[in-house]
Amino acid sequence: MRVWHAMWLQRIDTKIADLQGREAEQEQGRNGRPQEPDWVVELGIGNKHPPIEVHAGDCYAAGKRQRPVPRDEARQLCGCR
Repeated sequence: MRVWHAMWLQRIDTKIADLQGREAEQEQGRNGRPQEPDWVVELGIGNKHPPIEVHAGDCYAAGKRQRPVPRDEARQLCGCR
């Protein structure tokens, strides 16, 4: 009976250690992720990739071809003063 309980305690301890390691890796990944930009410009296809649209950094509709831009450049591109 003691051997059986010791075996299960070992399994439980191993599982807890695995889960704690996984949680630590996920936290490290969240902390290592670059900060989301405030503004992005969607770039077109063609010579020098002209800008098409300006989006907020968390906008789901921004296309794949994009680059982060500072606030002043975003205002200039959208024609805001």
